[in-house]
Amino acid sequence: MKDILQDLVSKTHGLGFLELVKVNGEDGATKFDSLAEDRSVILSAETHSPVAEFNSVFGMPNLDKLSLHLKNPEYEEHAKIEVVTEDRNGETVPAYMHFENEAGDFQNDYRFMSKEQIESILKTAKFKGAKWNTVFEPSHVAIQRMKLMSASHSDEPIFSVKTETAGDSTNLIFVFGEPSMHGGRFVFQNDVEQPLSHTLSWPVKQALAIMNLNGKITMSISDQGVMLLSVDSGLAKYDYFLPAQSR
Repeated sequence: MKDILQDLVSKTHGLGFLELVKVNGEDGATKFDSLAEDRSVILSAETHSPVAEFNSVFGMPNLDKLSLHLKNPEYEEHAKIEVVTEDRNGETVPAYMHFENEAGDFQNDYRFMSKEQIESILKTAKFKGAKWNTVFEPSHVAIQRMKLMSASHSDEPIFSVKTETAGDSTNLIFVFGEPSMHGGRFVFQNDVEQPLSHTLSWPVKQALAIMNLNGKITMSISDQGVMLLSVDSGLAKYDYFLPAQSR
């Protein structure tokens, strides 16, 4: 269980803008949902194998505290990490996570939110689907080039995406800044499937943070105004939906 907790924390709290997670362990699957406070990113994730201890619906708040417990050297080896349940209204539900070192003389508890609390705060976003113009795995080189361009335009919170056709190739272009000001652009991906009918924009910080995560990354872009960054860590698949923004 420690592995999936570390994975979850790195894919949420580690990004710097997802600090509350809804866990849904019903129907024989373990799913995680989260939403950035500014609604710039919607996360929908599912583990490859169900987590037996997460067999209910509850919330995980204050992920900074959970992160500290998971990094604590007292719990590095032979620690006991377990989900403790309580009876509420005739139902047995996860109440908190108990951390205890091998000697039993160093302990911490991390409390969950109840199903009612988390569902009142975080509504599960239902993605209605989109027609993807292009789906591909960004190369390491392309991501590094985006970092370089972002550093050159550190005052730009938004980057724009468009396609341009050169000969028989349709290329995906990332644009920073305005042409009349200090601007920059580069080819992020060659030979995409379908051109975009118009230019779309997304937040730099969030997109780069997700692309910097460990795992297999897939990018999907739709003319309907959404970018999907999927990250498969080997333990779970994390789908980050980014609605397009206005410049």
